[in-house]
Amino acid sequence: MQSVRNLVHGAGMGLRRSFLSEIVDQSPAQVGFYEVAPENWMPIGGKFGKQFRAMTERFDFVCHGLSLSIGSSDPLDEQFLRDLKRFMAEHGIKFYSEHLSYCSHGGHLYDLMPMPFTADAVKHVAARIRRVQDILEQRIAIENISYYAAPGQEMAEIDFFNAVVAEADCDVLLDINNIYVNSVNHGYDAAAFLRAMPAERIAYAHIAGHYVEAEDFLVDTHGAAVIDPVWTLLATAYDLFGVFPTLLERDFNIPPLAELLREVDTISAIQQHAVAAEKRVA
Repeated sequence: MQSVRNLVHGAGMGLRRSFLSEIVDQSPAQVGFYEVAPENWMPIGGKFGKQFRAMTERFDFVCHGLSLSIGSSDPLDEQFLRDLKRFMAEHGIKFYSEHLSYCSHGGHLYDLMPMPFTADAVKHVAARIRRVQDILEQRIAIENISYYAAPGQEMAEIDFFNAVVAEADCDVLLDINNIYVNSVNHGYDAAAFLRAMPAERIAYAHIAGHYVEAEDFLVDTHGAAVIDPVWTLLATAYDLFGVFPTLLERDFNIPPLAELLREVDTISAIQQHAVAAEKRVA
């Protein structure tokens, strides 16, 4: 099954309805691609629907799911996947990504819950990812999530993640902020975790802000500006793996569009610096 790597490029931004009209009017040149949660856009019509169609006709888009609950023991929502496949075809959306987590157990939990880091869980979720890929007829990208507890843990987080993507034969959505948040909360070396990622599977990355609850406890909120250590970790990822598409996430406390675009510009600047450094070495 074909990889989804190299289907989008540059610096991206999550599209939100609150600034959709501005984006349609301005068409900011620095945004290389956009990401949407399909659950929020599949049923849309009217003015927003027309604006969204205008955007997908002109720019590259990816879908990042919120509710598939890929790690759940509940039945996989195959009707949603068939609807998603039609939506992606209708709008020419490049590919789909989801979180390595679950958000349902006999009903929606309204949060992304971590899976137990066990060999049984690897087999369970990998089989479900393969089924998703069969229905969509393309590989998907799976995201490393932030988590605050790991009950029943038998494996290290990185070993669990790598085992899942290898057994499922899927691609990776590398979340830089999640690595940083987890490294602080669980006391590991973020750069070492990053080095263990399967570079050949990285389709694109997320970068975002978080909330500092305490010096040793961070909350992954996507509600603040990206901080310098997270930018530095992104630069480290490019040094290790080469430049890959990277998208800015901002889900609430959304500032003026100009402020978001400055962060997109920062992604581009770090990418350009990494490319220049590669050429100097070559």
